[in-house]
Amino acid sequence: MILQKTSDLTYTPKRIISLVPSQTELLSALDLNDETVGITKFCIHPHQWFTTKTIIGGTKTLNVAKIHQLKPDLVIANREENVKAQVELLAKDYPVWLTHVSDLEDAKNMIADIGRLTGKTARATDLISQIVYAFKSLPVHKKRLKTAYLVWHKPYMAVGGDTFIHDMLEKCSFENIFAGKARYPEIQIAELRAAHCELLLLSTEPYPFKQEHINELQKKLPHTKIILVDGEMFSWYGSRLLRSAVYFNRLAV
Repeated sequence: MILQKTSDLTYTPKRIISLVPSQTELLSALDLNDETVGITKFCIHPHQWFTTKTIIGGTKTLNVAKIHQLKPDLVIANREENVKAQVELLAKDYPVWLTHVSDLEDAKNMIADIGRLTGKTARATDLISQIVYAFKSLPVHKKRLKTAYLVWHKPYMAVGGDTFIHDMLEKCSFENIFAGKARYPEIQIAELRAAHCELLLLSTEPYPFKQEHINELQKKLPHTKIILVDGEMFSWYGSRLLRSAVYFNRLAV
């Protein structure tokens, strides 16, 4: 079943499968090494888990047979990162906690919920406090740079206003020029020019932008500052947020 509230799980899970990279990293931060038995091939942090835990496929290509072999007593999934049909299939046999994270407040609530579900409330509460403190250190700039954040190439795709990355841009005092669009809209270079884009951020994931892409775009956008940014810092919404705030403070724009 898909759990509706944390109290629906009446026991402390001992065999957890995580279907989401950023939430896998969170489970590690909550000291759930023994309890976590399965992760996806994209759950690359922590590295030791990636090399020792059972890999149960990709976030959107789950190996259901392998999941059955692990006999989980809790599956942690995400509404955006996982496929609805696959999540519903698993929910027929196992309790599933389905998260939905669109901003920092959601992320804090998600951490608290997983802490309650796994018997790690104190550790989760401490982590949330550290994240809140870290983000309070971010400066607020009166002059907000007109910014676009690209996640894909051919076609170019940016982040819209209803995404977690958009909220991170807001925390950095950047003005997302595609805030009025939903999800990850396909965009044209002409739109960047028309919006007078001052800062263009090229993410390292899901598409691995590199210096060659900066060179290519700089020719078309000579008046725009273009830099590569660590996509994990902008899009991972678990314990990585502690490092994200530090990264944002040091971002050279």
